[in-house]
Amino acid sequence: MIKFLDLAAQYQSLKPEIDAAIAEIIEGSAFIGGKAVKQFETEFAAYQNAAHCIGVGNGTDAIEIIIEALDLPVGSEIIVPANSFIATSEAVTRAGHRVVFADVDPVTYTLTIDTIMPAVTERTGAILAVHLYGYPVPLAPIVEFARVRGIRVIEDSAQAHGAEIAGQRIGAIGDAGSFSFYPGKNLGAYGDGGAIVTNDTALAERCRMISNHGRLQKYDHLFEGRNSRLDGLQAAVLLAKLPHLDDWIAQRNAVAQVYLEGLRDLNGIVLPALPDDGRHAFHLFVIRSEQRDQLQAFLADREIQTGIHYPIALPKLRAYDYLGMGDAYFFANRTDATLLSLPIGEHLTVEDASVVVEAVRAFALIDA
Repeated sequence: MIKFLDLAAQYQSLKPEIDAAIAEIIEGSAFIGGKAVKQFETEFAAYQNAAHCIGVGNGTDAIEIIIEALDLPVGSEIIVPANSFIATSEAVTRAGHRVVFADVDPVTYTLTIDTIMPAVTERTGAILAVHLYGYPVPLAPIVEFARVRGIRVIEDSAQAHGAEIAGQRIGAIGDAGSFSFYPGKNLGAYGDGGAIVTNDTALAERCRMISNHGRLQKYDHLFEGRNSRLDGLQAAVLLAKLPHLDDWIAQRNAVAQVYLEGLRDLNGIVLPALPDDGRHAFHLFVIRSEQRDQLQAFLADREIQTGIHYPIALPKLRAYDYLGMGDAYFFANRTDATLLSLPIGEHLTVEDASVVVEAVRAFALIDA
């Protein structure tokens, strides 16, 4: 069996560190706040080259809190890519603003300055750029465009811990970035967890207050906030894992390289691109095939697990019928039925990747 994800194997590889970290939290009863949370916020900020990190309850909360902290006019339009998980867009609506979908680039699957332009109006308050699959969005032209017009830039970095573009770690290139530590992420907790990073000190303080009942000191509440804090157990697990993240990303890139070299000459398979000037985090390795469902079944018969990210483009979800963009001539709308995620992760060897390559090639021969 070639697993899509193997968190049990990861745990076994770090068992002494993880067990000791969890035991320390339990013995110290530091379940909410405490040393582990502060230390993780400091170390993760340094890792992402950001001035500030605020641990929160999950990645969706991180986006909502950033939007609230930006204090945009009620009903502002926020541009969201048409291909992402619904957390990206639902955070906009739940924060009291209007989702405006923009298409994604057919090579990078992310927003670009060209895909954003048709969605910009006088009511645009922010652009929510998603580093989808771990591909770092080419942010420089987007940030330059936005700052001239007073538009804020939020980076949804849930799939891109450690990704880089033009010599910068993603997350704090725009106004602020959100991270998810959902267990299956490149850096995953043992439950829900999330973080906000930013270089804006005032914005960081506002985010921290919103996430902690509108306060900085116990019982001194300046406004009504919410309860969304990274807990001590999750922070301890993340602290134990963080030193290994670069090695894990390197292994993901090694597996990706096997796929890219082994599948590049196959007709009917569209491979993901590598950034010209950056590091792909390869949270997911997503190919396109018009025979997607048949290929997935063929691989399953050979005990190769796969996934689909995402099976329905956001504008086509019933949740967004009210926007009437399900029929928009978007690349994302036209290709969602062709997307297939091959297994990738530090649990795989290059030999495992070669097995996957041979299986995909065998399918192509049948289909030829």
